[in-house]
Amino acid sequence: MPRTYKSPRYWLMKSEPDVYSIQRLAQEGLAGWDGVRNYQARNYMRDQMQPGDYILFYHSTTTPPGVAGIAKVAETGVVDPTQFDPQRDYYDPKSTPENPRWIMVKVAFVEAFSDVLPLEQLRQNADLAGMVLLQKGSRLSVQPVSPEHFKAVLAQAKRAKLR
Repeated sequence: MPRTYKSPRYWLMKSEPDVYSIQRLAQEGLAGWDGVRNYQARNYMRDQMQPGDYILFYHSTTTPPGVAGIAKVAETGVVDPTQFDPQRDYYDPKSTPENPRWIMVKVAFVEAFSDVLPLEQLRQNADLAGMVLLQKGSRLSVQPVSPEHFKAVLAQAKRAKLR
């Protein structure tokens, strides 16, 4: 029987697979989604994400880019430690422990697809019309997904026998 994923909200989160892949999340089970330095993406994580929300885990900047599996928000409101470390790429000298600018969420592994569901196939799915990911100029690494679009992506992955 296929899994059903019911939650108050759904998301898509992008990661470059050579930086952090769905396979690595599967091995680790739980990870902090650190290094987000876009205010809108941060605000989604800080203000709207809740434990139990499901995530389409998207592999970006790869060939082909696409949805690689499912994760779940495990914890919210976690201060991103990379902002305080001058040796890290995501260091922010204007952020202090007393007044941190950047938060992260912890995500838990749920399911990896056998193959990535490519972006080009998603674009061909009429049920995904209006999905934020498919809108021109959409580059946010964290973005909301409607329940209908989440369900349509899962149905497409099932049809493609990726699950």
